Amino acid sequence: MSDVTIIGAGLAGSEAAWQAAEAGLSVRLFEMRPTRETPAHRTENFAELVCSNSLGGTALETASGLLKEELRRMGSVILRCAEETSVPAGGALGVGREEFPRAVTETVSAHPNIEVVREEATAIPDCPVVIASGPLTSDALHRHVEKLSGENLYFYDAASPIIHRDSLDGSVAFMASRWGKGEASYINCPMDRETYYAFVEELRSAELSPIKDFEEDLYFEGCLPVETIARRGIDTLRFGPMRPVGLPDPRTGKEAFAVVQLRQDDTEGRLFNIVGFQTRLKWPEQRRVFRMIPGLENAEFARMGVMHRNTYVPANRMLDRTMKVRDGITEAPLYVAGQLTGVEGYVESTAMGLVAGVNVARRVKGEPAFVLPKETMTGALAEYITTKEGTLQPINSNWGLVPTVPKKENGRRVPKQERRMRQAEEALRVLDGFLPGEVGTAARSGSLSGV
Repeated sequence: MSDVTIIGAGLAGSEAAWQAAEAGLSVRLFEMRPTRETPAHRTENFAELVCSNSLGGTALETASGLLKEELRRMGSVILRCAEETSVPAGGALGVGREEFPRAVTETVSAHPNIEVVREEATAIPDCPVVIASGPLTSDALHRHVEKLSGENLYFYDAASPIIHRDSLDGSVAFMASRWGKGEASYINCPMDRETYYAFVEELRSAELSPIKDFEEDLYFEGCLPVETIARRGIDTLRFGPMRPVGLPDPRTGKEAFAVVQLRQDDTEGRLFNIVGFQTRLKWPEQRRVFRMIPGLENAEFARMGVMHRNTYVPANRMLDRTMKVRDGITEAPLYVAGQLTGVEGYVESTAMGLVAGVNVARRVKGEPAFVLPKETMTGALAEYITTKEGTLQPINSNWGLVPTVPKKENGRRVPKQERRMRQAEEALRVLDGFLPGEVGTAARSGSLSGV
């Protein structure tokens, strides 16, 4: 019998299996393809990319670039295979769509401690397990995880964009709560009549992202895309999510014609989501149209709005920062990895796979848990998804998760690129101090230290 079972050989599952195997454990890696296909996949290879072949930016000034560097220093097999199969992609890490999953499959399958099982896992085995079955988890396994969580797995047809607060124009946007009740906890962007109607016209005609054939084109009335609301009538939005009543503009003392509200999304108040602006617009269209909103002309997006089927567990109530299902829900050593944890993106899923794989190995070996500092991008992601209050929505790596640096220093304004580089350097400094021994080989040797 193997020491650890991994269910799903996507990016996260492959990474988790590799980390556990490198720590000296025997691993059974279940992958149901080609025995059972999914509507999204086209091959039987591990870590098949079903959307873009880009793993995001490589520069340290990008959040994705920092996350990749952290994974590189922690011995990620996914990142290694990606770099070995990279293709020209400007400042991004593009990979050969066929070569990359083939490389992952060959590398992981060849590990002497990994046994690949090509069949569907329909139940959770009674042994240390990492579930990394992804957003298209099969029905049988879905029911087991759903029962374990005590509630339905989360299905979100829509999510609103998240904005970096420091990119907003404070001379226009103002803090207030409707009717002055409670703390002034919302950022409000007022519109006059002309601006509102111009905005609605662009919103109604903007280009939509196609819904793939494996996703249901079904909207719930309580979660309609903002462009769908706009198409129901030119004034529908200002009597709905953009209703200005009870929100006087402090510059005039009068209510605006319409108001866009942003609500805090993180504990530090650096990220804000646009209330009621769940959307299916293509990402370039989101940037173009939503930057028409007064105060958001230079908005930086931590996460774009999305409209698709997305399945994930309530990690903020179900998981701890090691990706283990919390005691009280189950006493078994059960971990969750990848997109199921509530992260969005290829590299983010890989990162949670690494965290789960290292921790299940340490659990089996009786070693302390591996909890990355929240000053690192990987640690910050784990912190966010497992402690977020209220409703958890999937999130990418972004600069609002890690500690900020001053925007002004010695009387000068610190350029954004320099601030991002400082954030990255600090995260890597913390990571280097946290990982024992030779940086970059700690994960491969199984000698990672926890807290």
